[in-house]
Amino acid sequence: MPIDESTAGKDSERILVTGGTGFLGAYIIKELVSRNYPVRAIRRTNKLPFFIPAAALARVEWVDGDILDTCSLEEAMEDVRAVVHAAAKVSFSPADREELYKTNIIGTANVVNAALERKIEKLIYVSSVAALGRSMNGATINEGSQWEKINLNTNYAKSKYHAEMEVWRGIGEGLSAVVVNPSTILGYGDWNNSSCAIFKNVYNQFPWYTNGINGFVDVEDIAKVVSGLLESSISGERFVLSGENWSFRQLFNAIADGFSKKHPSREATALMAAVAWRVERVKSFLTGAPSLLTRESARLARNITYFDSSKILQYLPGFRFTPLKQTIVQSCNAYLVQENQRS
Repeated sequence: MPIDESTAGKDSERILVTGGTGFLGAYIIKELVSRNYPVRAIRRTNKLPFFIPAAALARVEWVDGDILDTCSLEEAMEDVRAVVHAAAKVSFSPADREELYKTNIIGTANVVNAALERKIEKLIYVSSVAALGRSMNGATINEGSQWEKINLNTNYAKSKYHAEMEVWRGIGEGLSAVVVNPSTILGYGDWNNSSCAIFKNVYNQFPWYTNGINGFVDVEDIAKVVSGLLESSISGERFVLSGENWSFRQLFNAIADGFSKKHPSREATALMAAVAWRVERVKSFLTGAPSLLTRESARLARNITYFDSSKILQYLPGFRFTPLKQTIVQSCNAYLVQENQRS
């Protein structure tokens, strides 16, 4: 199904973005602004993403609010045609289970209810491939994959799965909506947060690697797909968004090459990973800093799962995923410029 270009750029086409100060939300805003959409975005902090051009952010109507605050949410949707719901809590720490469920499930239910109340024409929900479950035997995950209760399903995955149920419930009540399921997102952002931390760990020459296989996708590709879906009549569909399936070792080596750093040289076997996440938990307790390596993330890093994104290429025939090598080179160059400016 081709994109309907006739709707792009109209002043009456105001788009609301939740999670606009986050990694992905910020890039979605950048893409929408580049297409001349009037954009309104909800924020909980005055700190704007430094990795997005200031000129793009200046064109956004920022409103203070929270997806857990139903009043502010409904006010933010006033005079809005469509909503991109990208706000979410991402964590693999057991301590964050309650917040994950509250933000991702209740927050999404609030967005759906407000969209129905305000008669929003279209909702794009940014979910995750985690909501589709994981494979125990290296199988391929696509839009038809069924959720199964297995040990590989993290609290984050469970929260996104149940959040999706709220969106499908909204569709059943008459809401026009689309669900997108990105794999691990790569790009230039704040490398102290989100999946951007992968780049920081490799830059600091973290010595461990795994041979687990996962899907990875360029952050700007997701933004382009979201914008394309907004400009289409597509509804009631889900789309897996994953550029390529790589092993973590291949990914770490490619990033290390981009930074001219050493390749990780120690394989994190099941035993070593078990030791490592326990050490990191103790360090987190002593320093108060969140640990990027937890029991859940260590287990996922050794898992082998492939993702199939052929469906989105059929529905948006003009779209193509950016090769991961290109994404990594461009991201590494941007991070190096950032570090050189700090030194």
